[in-house]
Amino acid sequence: MSIELRRTGTLHDKGVKTLVYGQAGAGKTSLIKTLPNPVVLSAEGGLLSLHDDDVPYIDVFSMDALDDAYEWITSSEEAREFQSVAIDSISEIGEVCLNQEKKNATDPRQAYGAMQEKMTDIIRAFRDLNNWHVYMSAKVEKTQDEMGRVLYSPSMPGNKVGQALPYFFDMVLALRVEKDQDGVVQRALMTDSDGLWLAKDRSGKLDDWEAPELGEIINKVSKSL
Repeated sequence: MSIELRRTGTLHDKGVKTLVYGQAGAGKTSLIKTLPNPVVLSAEGGLLSLHDDDVPYIDVFSMDALDDAYEWITSSEEAREFQSVAIDSISEIGEVCLNQEKKNATDPRQAYGAMQEKMTDIIRAFRDLNNWHVYMSAKVEKTQDEMGRVLYSPSMPGNKVGQALPYFFDMVLALRVEKDQDGVVQRALMTDSDGLWLAKDRSGKLDDWEAPELGEIINKVSKSL
């Protein structure tokens, strides 16, 4: 039996993998411009907030288009000029995948099962890209616990996919938009769960709240790798 012994000191080669979720209009798409040299895979067509930044993007309104984009990222010379890939949003891609599977299935349960399998493969494939920072945005899911508290987490079609989603990423950050005591709107990324909003930082290098600057966050995390 052949064993390949690796060192954790080489983990920086893989890049930082981040999931950010939040309310509509919170600014998840705007975060893309703070990534190191990004290219966007857009499933929502809502890139107007990046108009002034002239960020390159690819429309991925179908699963075939997403497969083509992945092939381009992993095999083309042109893609090598980029450092980050942003998927906006993984929730929307999940909906596209589910709709496609519903057309092919006679039983809705089969459609959800096929969607779960495909989305798991897609998320894992992008997460495992070497030498790329990977950013995925997601819609927010609101649920209520037995105590009547509203809980917030990343949203995906199908309970199993949504529950598994956070485990794929180094960081799961909640983009919060709140007013301070003076009534001024503040935006910040929450990095640690508070019992209501799900969040995590696997590196242990981030503060509980970080400014919405993904490049700076990536630099912090990369120093720990």
